[in-house]
Amino acid sequence: MKIIKSVHSYHNFEGTVRRKNRFFYDTEIEDFLQTILETSKSRLETIPKDAVLWRSQLGHDWEPQYEEDVYMGDWPCPFRIARMKPMAYAAYEGRANPKGIPYLYLSTDKNTSMAEVRPWIGSYISLGQFKLLKDVTLVNCTSDAKKHMIYFEEPADPNEREIAVWGEIDGAFSKPVTPDESVADYIPTQILAEFFKKNGFDGIAYRSSLGKGHNIALFDLNAADLIAPYMKRKKFYLILNNLQIPILYRNIIQIRSPKLRI
Repeated sequence: MKIIKSVHSYHNFEGTVRRKNRFFYDTEIEDFLQTILETSKSRLETIPKDAVLWRSQLGHDWEPQYEEDVYMGDWPCPFRIARMKPMAYAAYEGRANPKGIPYLYLSTDKNTSMAEVRPWIGSYISLGQFKLLKDVTLVNCTSDAKKHMIYFEEPADPNEREIAVWGEIDGAFSKPVTPDESVADYIPTQILAEFFKKNGFDGIAYRSSLGKGHNIALFDLNAADLIAPYMKRKKFYLILNNLQIPILYRNIIQIRSPKLRI
């Protein structure tokens, strides 16, 4: 059984793939990836089919409003169904996905989902509930460590080294994506995500640094879909002075998300 050799293993991996070798790895990096795969087996979570998750997008569409057949103007409405999923052949860099290869980013609760798009005061958010179309097996990157430790020497206990390294991985995935980051900042987490994908997992779960819930990145865009192809199944909020105000009241159906273990 492989064990993590050093509490600095993720840091060394990150430095190598960002600044030295990005696509072809030496023996040390290959060994690190295989060790992460081995230790991930205790972190697997299966989320059942029909579980409900959340996805937010900044912005909205418009729809005409009528009163007694009199056109009253266009009013804001949630994005259309197609807009609530990433385009299959176009994607920006993400914490888990490389440019051009989209993943479906979801959250375990609506407040975390909305926080992840970082709305400004007065902005509109289209918020959709997505239902899993199959059981999905995720690598839960969440660490139980409450804070990062500083090590002046290697701990003898391999479990302590494993906790430290997975804590670094958790922090790397949880770090919010910012416009001023370079593409190289995403490389380490993108490599880990694709490595998990290559080994047959459906996605990853990681802690949100902006909300109380967790984020989930699914590798297959078709693993989840909007609960129903009707606008009434989507929630739409106006964020004003930090209050979430529903602006479309008709046909809104409240559907409670099941508790997830992660």
